[in-house]
Amino acid sequence: QVQLAESGGGLVQAGGSLRLSCAASGSIFRFNSMGWYRQAPGKQRELVAELTAGGSTTYGDPVKGRFTISRDNAKIAVCLEMNSLKTEDTAVYYCNLRYVAGVTLQYWGQGTQVTVSS
Repeated sequence: QVQLAESGGGLVQAGGSLRLSCAASGSIFRFNSMGWYRQAPGKQRELVAELTAGGSTTYGDPVKGRFTISRDNAKIAVCLEMNSLKTEDTAVYYCNLRYVAGVTLQYWGQGTQVTVSS
């Protein structure tokens, strides 16, 4: 069993900052990629930021230049620094982990709400 524990969501004014954290626990010792997706009401889930085990990062176009994903090398965990937040960043943010071991195993966190007020 693998669990992803998310923390750091909340309410912030436009222009402010938040930091999300996600830590994996259970039977997982490495990953191929780990990152964050988000889903706003009435919209599809979209990529926010992703980091590979090799250190490559990918960002969704709406957050480029404002969000930064990083890894905690002491454990299987990632952080997402979100700056210059906009009202359109309001969504539920989900942590995601993918591990390829013959087949692709994918795990999701329960989600954390981020609300940006104007």
